[in-house]
Amino acid sequence: MTDDIVEQIKQNVIQGRMDEEDEGFEGGMVGQPGVKELVQQALDEGMDPRLIVIEGLTEAMKIVGGKFEAKDYFIPDMLASAETVGAAMDILAPHLARSGMTPKGKVMMATVKGDLHDIGKNIVCIILKGAGYEVKDLGADVTPEQIVARVREERPDFLGLSALLTTTMRAMKETIHSLAEAGLRDKVKVIIGGAPTSAEFATEIGADGYGEDAFDAVRVVEQLQQKG
Repeated sequence: MTDDIVEQIKQNVIQGRMDEEDEGFEGGMVGQPGVKELVQQALDEGMDPRLIVIEGLTEAMKIVGGKFEAKDYFIPDMLASAETVGAAMDILAPHLARSGMTPKGKVMMATVKGDLHDIGKNIVCIILKGAGYEVKDLGADVTPEQIVARVREERPDFLGLSALLTTTMRAMKETIHSLAEAGLRDKVKVIIGGAPTSAEFATEIGADGYGEDAFDAVRVVEQLQQKG
């Protein structure tokens, strides 16, 4: 029974089905339990919430990531699947806390000053949560001063900076410079991402890593964590 409901959760994440009203990417699934109903059912039956996260949500998003990289899925598809994971994590959060599951690490995310685009950042946040990280989302149009203050207060292990405009890319460099001036640069790993950015730009401004897309960003976080 456990394997069956975890598999159902996984398949519904892959299908982007939030609840029973969704038909799924392949259609014809209206009326069947979606991710929200299945996660609640699993909890009601006494399933370990950690199992739901690790074998259900995380494994599903690995498959979604593969489909995205293979161009079988596009951004709206990935976003729909990611949103189901976000909803599931909202249901699971208090149960995970009680189970003693500790986060892999703390990640702070922000779209930099002057930039209001946050869809990509939001997807990264959801996938990081599903992968077991504690995520603090500062939102969009966040100034270097605001980021420095929150880094000082929250002490995250990682800081993710996003920009979608070439005109706002320089705010990433300003933020890293502000962290250095505040004596915090060596306290946090900085990862950048967004359409106009690149690995070369990350090196140029002194960032620790670059995520080409949401799934790559999670891989970079995990790689940096392994390095210590």
